[in-house]
Amino acid sequence: MHLSFRARLGLLAAAVSAVPLPALACAACGCTVGTEWAGSGYSTGTGWRVDLRYDYVDQSQLRLGSNAVDKHSYVPDDPDQEIQQGTLTRSYTLGVDYSINRDWGVDVQIPYIDREHETIDTAGNPLSTSHLYGIGDVRILGRYQGFFEDRTWGVQFGLKLPSGPTRGNFISGPAAGEQVDRGLQPGSGTTDLLLGIYNFEPISRNWDRFEQLQFKQALNSDAGFRPATQLTGNVGVRYVANPAIVPQLQVNLRWEGHEIGENGDYANSGDRAVFVSPGLTARVLRQVHAYGFVQLPVYQFYKGLELAPRYSVTAGLSYSF
Repeated sequence: MHLSFRARLGLLAAAVSAVPLPALACAACGCTVGTEWAGSGYSTGTGWRVDLRYDYVDQSQLRLGSNAVDKHSYVPDDPDQEIQQGTLTRSYTLGVDYSINRDWGVDVQIPYIDREHETIDTAGNPLSTSHLYGIGDVRILGRYQGFFEDRTWGVQFGLKLPSGPTRGNFISGPAAGEQVDRGLQPGSGTTDLLLGIYNFEPISRNWDRFEQLQFKQALNSDAGFRPATQLTGNVGVRYVANPAIVPQLQVNLRWEGHEIGENGDYANSGDRAVFVSPGLTARVLRQVHAYGFVQLPVYQFYKGLELAPRYSVTAGLSYSF
């Protein structure tokens, strides 16, 4: 079945996620590019796939609403307002995927986060810096795609575990020794529910497409902090005439609500945005694919004074066996 009612429904489901994307009160955790489709695509057979992914997110632009703010000359109404200067996140994610049969599979994502942050905690104060790193929050996702004979529709369900550190401190400046904002820590300290739906189908002999929608909701709080509810969506097309080199284009969308709790930054969290991500997949060996994407913002709206990236980069290797 090609661009049928089911396919159009998939496009509609992805469009629903166009309402938002985040960047946290202080920093986004990484790109929203969907790399499940970057190599050989969603599996309808059995076997293992290992993926090693690198994300580079340099949040150097301060924004409020839909406008950029000059962080060097901005004077807040509140003299105690923090003015963030920049956040650089490098994340390395090991993904292990096992397709049990044509219908069932499980995927485990283990991230390592390396994050540098600079901020002026009160207007006129010197710079405070932090450098946090460590294993982040592990994600375990099951999937089922046996609803239809062609296995082009699937659902995802699982948990994000509180495996990442949450108590890192500033290392220099007036804030040295104080705890870094919870939204910047490698882990959230909470167990989060993950739910998703995806659809992938050929459009023609040389083109195929996919849609994916995923929801994340914290099930508890940790030390006065509850991370924001999040909704992400990816829509993409690939040109597959030459399987050795596959150019592709994605539209990535993410919505995030507010952080909650006495240690959450409610006022400076929550946003919505749309990104476009051109990319390329190359077959290195028979079972190995390399991929790379550049993610560019085309629409951003931040509910508070927040940092945003001008661009992000994702690259990786995928091995199926």
